[in-house]
Amino acid sequence: MNIAISGITGLVGQALAERLLNEGHCVTGIGRADFRQDISYLQDKLTGVDVLVHLAGAPILKRWTKKWKETILRSRTETTGKLVEAMNGMTQSPSVFVSASAVGIYDTFEVHDEYSTEYADDFLSLVCQKWEAEAMQVDTSKIRLAVIRLGMVLSSEGGALKQMALPFKMGVGGRIGDGMQPMPYIHIDDLTAGVEWIINHDDQRGVFNMVAPQMVSNAEFTAALSAVLNRPAFFVIPEFALRLLYGGAASVITEGQKVVPHRLPDSGFQYRYPDIRLALGDLLKK
Repeated sequence: MNIAISGITGLVGQALAERLLNEGHCVTGIGRADFRQDISYLQDKLTGVDVLVHLAGAPILKRWTKKWKETILRSRTETTGKLVEAMNGMTQSPSVFVSASAVGIYDTFEVHDEYSTEYADDFLSLVCQKWEAEAMQVDTSKIRLAVIRLGMVLSSEGGALKQMALPFKMGVGGRIGDGMQPMPYIHIDDLTAGVEWIINHDDQRGVFNMVAPQMVSNAEFTAALSAVLNRPAFFVIPEFALRLLYGGAASVITEGQKVVPHRLPDSGFQYRYPDIRLALGDLLKK
C-alpha cells in the first residue's frame, strides 16, 4: 500500500515508517511545510495514497506558557482539520485514516476502556477532545476512521524512557511524589504493530486505547526500572519541583489515568510486551 504519515520525523513516526517499509509498503511523509500550503496542494500530496496516519503535534512536556498551550492545540486541531477537508473533497481519497490522540482525554478517577466517556475537565483533555472532534468530521462513508489514544510510548531511541532511565543509571533514581499515580504505557513495537493491525483489518474502526494491558503505578514502574537496570531507587522526586520546572505540564507526570485496551485484544491482536519488566528488559538492552 501507499501510506502517508504526518509527524514522520517524530519518535513514533520514524518507528512506524521503518516497520511499514520493512513490510513492503511505500511510505511518504507530510511535514510542517505541507500544512502551510492550500487544500489543493494537500489533495495532490494525498493522491494515490491508500492510508493516512496522522501523528503531527507540538511536544506536550514543555512548560505551558499561554503561547505554548495555543501551539499545542493549534498544531493538532488545525492540521487535522486541513487533512480532513482535503480528503473529504477528493474523488479518490485515502480509504483509511488513523488519527492520533492521547489517554489524557480521560479523568483520573475511573478505569477507562474505549467505551468510557468520563473525560477530564483540564487543558490536556480538552485538547484531545477538540483534536478528535476534527478527525471525526471525516466522511466515514468512504474513509475508515481509527482514533488511537496513546499512552506513554517506551522506546530505546528517545522519549520519556531515555529521560527517566538517566537518573537511575547515575544512582539517583526514584519515584515521583507518592508514586501512586497510574502510568499507562506501551512498547514502541506493540504500538507500531497495533497501527499496522488496524490498517490491515477492515473491521477495525473507532477509538483504540494504545496502551499495554497491564496497569502500573509510578512506584511499580520505578521498581521495574530499578530491577532491570540493577540500580537503586531510593530517591523521591517532589511534585513541587516538577511544577517549578514545567508549570501546568507537570500534571502529565504527577497525575495519570487508569486505562485498559479492550478493542485490540478482543480483535485478536497479541502484545509482545504485555508486562512492564518485559518491555523495559527489551528496550534497555538495546
